[in-house]
Amino acid sequence: MGTKIFQLIESKEIKLDDLKGKKIAIDAHMYLYQFLTSIRQRDGTLLKDSKGQTTSHLVGLFSRTAKLLEKGIKPCYVFDGKAPDLKTKERQRRKDIKIKAKKDYDKAMKDEDIEAMKKYASMTTRLTGEMIQEAKELIQALGLPVIQAPSEGEAQAAYMVKKGDVYALSTNDADALLYGVPRLIKNLSISGRRKKPGQLAYTTVKPEMIEITKILNNLGVDLDQLIVIAILVGTDYNYKGIKGIGPKKALKLVKEHGKDFDTVFKESRWSESFEIPWKEIFDLIKNMPTTDDYTLEWKKVDLEAVKHILHDKHDFTEERINNTLKKLKTTEEKSDQQGLNKFF
Repeated sequence: MGTKIFQLIESKEIKLDDLKGKKIAIDAHMYLYQFLTSIRQRDGTLLKDSKGQTTSHLVGLFSRTAKLLEKGIKPCYVFDGKAPDLKTKERQRRKDIKIKAKKDYDKAMKDEDIEAMKKYASMTTRLTGEMIQEAKELIQALGLPVIQAPSEGEAQAAYMVKKGDVYALSTNDADALLYGVPRLIKNLSISGRRKKPGQLAYTTVKPEMIEITKILNNLGVDLDQLIVIAILVGTDYNYKGIKGIGPKKALKLVKEHGKDFDTVFKESRWSESFEIPWKEIFDLIKNMPTTDDYTLEWKKVDLEAVKHILHDKHDFTEERINNTLKKLKTTEEKSDQQGLNKFF
């Protein structure tokens, strides 16, 4: 879900060509959920192979990654680790939503209501450990780095951007801004369209760049104050925030009281909405675990490994795989040639 502060955030539309040659850390779990939600059959059911194994996540991952590589972008995928204990309530809330959606889906199926089936099916999306492992194997077969975060993937990716190991983080969640990520890219998509949450409709989207320094300057706050604003309106650790306080009101409160956060939360009547001290959430965000235990190395595509995962294990057609891999090989050869030209 993430925090809902994008209303306050200005972004700049960019082109994929602007990212050519750039190393981009990708929020892996967000991407996989996106694929599982949107890549489905007409009745909303997931794509599956002949063995009944889900393939929607692999279809999306293979297609999206290949197209990014064709554009000369160098992606690496960052996976979530152990969720903070404070996230327990939010995870249970999401689980309850999926359980209710499954009941609604079953009723729609009984009524043969295809549109309702499709709507509720996407709300039952679950990312399993097996899917995550398959995704990691495919990413590595494509020659790309896989980074395992100790906790929240966005915090790890933000840390990598701050270190200068990668150029930016690709995610549609504003949480990464709270970790001080210097550059965040929204809508890093080739298709230019995205499914609207909880709806059957799609909206046109274009890649956008958000730079944290410009955001803080425009809002007239520092990073700590931005975190407080996010907590007031709601994060994964305090769902929905304080009733009656939206992003604009939260910003006004913070600017009125500066760094006197105790007064901010007292005036907003925090204790009437949450039992947990606000500072516990603040400290968690400020000190989210990250690691230096990762390797960023982009290799050539392992053609046989990709075919084994997609064709042998999941029934992807060889023609489809070969056509995509042929384009990647051409891209690799062009890249190698451009590298050689620098020496002459």
